Amino acid sequence: MNIVLYLKIFPPCGEPLNRGMSKAVDGLAFGLTECGNKVTILCEGYQDNFIKTEKGYEIKCFANLSKKGAIFSLASGLKKYIQEKSKPDLVVISGIFNPSAYSLSRFLKKCGIDYITWPHDPYNPDIFSNKSYLKFPYWYFLERPMLRQAKAVQVLDIRHGEFLRNLGVNTSIIELPNGFHAEDVLPESKLEWRQDTPAKLLFLGRIDAHNKGLDLLVEAFAKIVRKKDTSSKYKLIIQGPDFGDRKMLEEKGKKLLICDNLSFLNPDFDVSPTSIIANYDIFCLPSRFEGFGLSALEAMLAGRVLLVSEVGGIASHVKSSGCGVVVQPEVASIKEGLEELLERRSEWEEMGMAGRRYVLKNLQWNKIAERALDNYKKVLY
Repeated sequence: MNIVLYLKIFPPCGEPLNRGMSKAVDGLAFGLTECGNKVTILCEGYQDNFIKTEKGYEIKCFANLSKKGAIFSLASGLKKYIQEKSKPDLVVISGIFNPSAYSLSRFLKKCGIDYITWPHDPYNPDIFSNKSYLKFPYWYFLERPMLRQAKAVQVLDIRHGEFLRNLGVNTSIIELPNGFHAEDVLPESKLEWRQDTPAKLLFLGRIDAHNKGLDLLVEAFAKIVRKKDTSSKYKLIIQGPDFGDRKMLEEKGKKLLICDNLSFLNPDFDVSPTSIIANYDIFCLPSRFEGFGLSALEAMLAGRVLLVSEVGGIASHVKSSGCGVVVQPEVASIKEGLEELLERRSEWEEMGMAGRRYVLKNLQWNKIAERALDNYKKVLY
């Protein structure tokens, strides 16, 4: 098959992939290429740039010189390429509440080219609670029509299809998890599990308190730390690019009197996530809404124990492997989950290795791509 994947913000020159959505698109492109398909990733930027990657797929970036604020515009070169040169069997459009994704869906419809949408995040009610005055009109007039006219909606967890059904979208659902690359895997000899040092908890990702539930995590952690016999035993580190909430979370830590136990670090894109995570003990991802949670998958590869909320696609894999606890995105539930993991410290190595083995066996991109192809052919033919 000739498959095109569209992500407007995909790195156009083969730069390091620092965003979860870019990593997922890259991984699926690699897997589909390994299965013998022609795969092209289309993106937009400041200038045209076309490369053939070492992973076998092509990146074609088209200059979008539209005026600032013209959020629905598509690069003219991209439209010409699709219409005259690419002749794809299928286009997979990445993005949620993304004007360029909507515009591309309309253009493809006009050209008679089939498309699948891949929102990456679920249409969980919580996603509408932030800036609802903008999201609900956009949903009814743009997003929902785009989803309804797609050949399928690709989700990271089959449960996310229920959110769509509840919102009046009955399009076919394709469930595909995220996966890993071989370079993400640390040698087992580099992994260790500490028993005598203060337990270190880590969140790694964008510092978006509402989405990632970081306000809930800090409050739950404070309830544990404030116990007299545990105040010096635990550290929580939040690391990643600031999406506007770091200062608020730092202030919350001060008010909760846990400044000595709570630290914030800037992102380090020069070190692999698995290498960073391996330096900690418990990985935390208590999101209010979450598509999958690639950072949690990377934590499993690093042999860590995890606390994840039940909303994300990674939750079922944490349950199946036994490498952590699954909680509700609520302070009381997160606190109970953390306490359970801390009490099971003697089991961390066994649990961590179980999670690592599970990922290595089940979440390889070539296997995921095989499933993708089977599903694509069913909805197309």
